[in-house]
Amino acid sequence: MIDLLPSLLAGNGGGSIAAASIAAMAAGVLSVSEATAHIKSLLDDDPTLTDCWIRGEVSDPRTYNSGHTYFTLRDGTSQMRCVLFRQKARGLEPLVHGRQYVVHGAISIYEAQGAYQLYVTNFRTVGTGELYQQFELLKAKLEANGLFAPERKRPLPVWPQRIGVATSAQGAVIHDLRQVIGRRYPLAEIVLAPCQVQGAEAVRAIVASIRALDAAQVDVIVVARGGGSIEDLWAYNEEAVALAIAGAGVPVVSAVGHETDFTIADFVADVRAPTPSVAGELLVPDAQELQRALEGLVTRAERSVRAHLWEAQNDLIEREQRLQRMVSERFQRTKMCLEALLGRLQALSPLAVLGRGYAVVRDQSTGNVLRSVSQATQGQCLTIRFADGALTATVDTSQQAGRPTLDISSTVKRTKKS
Repeated sequence: MIDLLPSLLAGNGGGSIAAASIAAMAAGVLSVSEATAHIKSLLDDDPTLTDCWIRGEVSDPRTYNSGHTYFTLRDGTSQMRCVLFRQKARGLEPLVHGRQYVVHGAISIYEAQGAYQLYVTNFRTVGTGELYQQFELLKAKLEANGLFAPERKRPLPVWPQRIGVATSAQGAVIHDLRQVIGRRYPLAEIVLAPCQVQGAEAVRAIVASIRALDAAQVDVIVVARGGGSIEDLWAYNEEAVALAIAGAGVPVVSAVGHETDFTIADFVADVRAPTPSVAGELLVPDAQELQRALEGLVTRAERSVRAHLWEAQNDLIEREQRLQRMVSERFQRTKMCLEALLGRLQALSPLAVLGRGYAVVRDQSTGNVLRSVSQATQGQCLTIRFADGALTATVDTSQQAGRPTLDISSTVKRTKKS
């Protein structure tokens, strides 16, 4: 029809023919609502689709406050959205994720979203779903090989500098990680190795990203994606991804899905985070908490230093006082000792004897003390020392004890007071 439009406009009929053709085309154009309603009427009139039993594995059943339950029914290649309204769910057992069921209902279109879904009226259990069986078999195999052993779990680095992330380059996961890590510890560098997180190529892409990050010498690797059904998360239940995580040379954090979602990657990884945002909190310390802790340490250190200085100052003052007392006491003892010695010295001093009326006579030329009159000779010059001075005299005559001679005092020819 689009190919014919230029020829119609260029035909011999002129503008009237072109206008008529456009009007005719417009008459056959359906709105989205009209097309959807037409498809719905076709489905609702099909007896096979309005009363059918469909076999498949139930994935991610969720019951909301309204009482309605929404889930996915899938097999190895396809999936179908399903809804079980509250009125129809009365008397039925809750649906179990991963279990096989035969579900009865009618297939129609939910016009608001233009999506077909199965409106469930009843169901019965068939057995454990194929995906759940695969999950349990691989889990048992890897556990037997020791990949889940606690002793092989490595601790996360305390101060990571380079954090590798294997996830989609678009979406909320990388945004949340950047926001959380940037707020808590802006010193860390985030190295993104983008990869598909679901679909046929997801396993190969996830493995390649893990190996690329390991070669990039990051300190830790985060394998992350947002929540979804078991089908959406199935790439993280594949053995190749599990072996890539186990073979990484640095610790690996698994942050796949929501808190209630568990994958093989969670069991193999060194640390499981319930959400990507929590992974960011586990990976890095909080800089604000570190700052507060550092400020607390500085405050305690200052208090401790001040307390030690105060104690040292008090101790120094006390020591100074003791030293002053010791010096004063030693000085007093020494002074008393010196005074006693001085008293004894003064008692023994010749000056003290002279003070009692005695004198010391010396030969003026030699300075020798004359202890006997016999040592004096006529004409000898003498120095006579008294307590308050000295005299010089010349020997004229002498008088020795027991022998009559002239009195020296009467023969002093010259005297001098000093």
